[in-house]
Amino acid sequence: MEILYMEPMRKHTTFRTGGNAKRLCLVKSEEEINTIVEECTLNNEKYIIIGNGSNLLVSDKGYDGTIIKFSDDMAEIRVEGENVYVGAGALLSKIAATARDNSLKGFEFASGIPGSLGGAIYMNAGAYGGEMKDVVVYVDVLKDGHKVRVAGEDMEFSYRHSLAEKENLIIIGAMLKLESGDKEEIIENMKELAAKRLSKQPLEYPSAGSTFKRPEGYFAGKLIMDAGLAGYTVGGARVSEKHCGFVINYDNATSQDIYRLMAEVTEKVKAEFGVLLEPEVQLVGEF
Repeated sequence: MEILYMEPMRKHTTFRTGGNAKRLCLVKSEEEINTIVEECTLNNEKYIIIGNGSNLLVSDKGYDGTIIKFSDDMAEIRVEGENVYVGAGALLSKIAATARDNSLKGFEFASGIPGSLGGAIYMNAGAYGGEMKDVVVYVDVLKDGHKVRVAGEDMEFSYRHSLAEKENLIIIGAMLKLESGDKEEIIENMKELAAKRLSKQPLEYPSAGSTFKRPEGYFAGKLIMDAGLAGYTVGGARVSEKHCGFVINYDNATSQDIYRLMAEVTEKVKAEFGVLLEPEVQLVGEF
C-alpha cells in the first residue's frame, strides 16, 4: 500500500485546511485495513478512517496518528439488475452517474453530495428528501478484523447516525436497491437538483457542506440568518450569505478560523433563540 508521512491534510479535505497527519495509508483491500488497524492497536496508536474528507475539519496542529484512506481499488461499482454493489471508497457522484447510465432511479438525491459511500452510510447522509437508509439493502463491515454483513434494517439509521458510528464499524461496501426508471427523467431530475444546489449553495468556495445538524423543529441556516450572522467572519472563514447553514473557506482560512466561527455562531444562536446547534462536521485532532 502507499504510505505517506507528514501528509498535509488540506489535500484530503473539502475545507482545504488542516495540518499534517503523522501517517496516511492508502489502502487497497480489507486485508490492508486489518493490517494497519492491528498494528495501530498493538502500538496503542490512534487512527481514523476517512473517505473523501467532505465532512472533516482537521486541526491545524495535524493528527498525531494514522489516517486510513480508501484508494480507488476500493471504489468498485457493480450493477446487478436493480441492485448496485458499491465499494466504500466510491464517490456518490459516480454511483449516481452509473445508476443514471443504467436507467436506475432512486439515487439522484445523492448526486451532488461530495462524499464517498462509506462516509455517507456512516452518517446516513441525505439531501432533497432522500437518505442513504432509503436505498441500503445490506452493509459489509469489518468488526474486530472479521467481515460481517449487516442488513439495512439493522443499521439503526437515524438523522446523521448509524450503527457503524455507534459501534465504530469499518464500512467496506454496501448493496443498494434502486428501481428501473426512464433515463431521460432521471437525467432531468439530476439536472434540476444540480441547478437547485448551484442557486442555493456556495459551491464556489471550499466547505464541508452543511456545517450544523438540523435542530429538531428548526433549520440551522434560518436560525443563523435570523440571528443576523449572514457574512459573519472570523479570519478567513465566513458564514455564507448564499446559505447560512454553510461555513466557507472564504479567504485562506485556517481550521482554527473555522472552528472559532462555528463556536461563535453556536453561542450567538443559543443566546438569541435558546437552541443549541450541533456540528455536522467531524473534528479531527486538537482544537
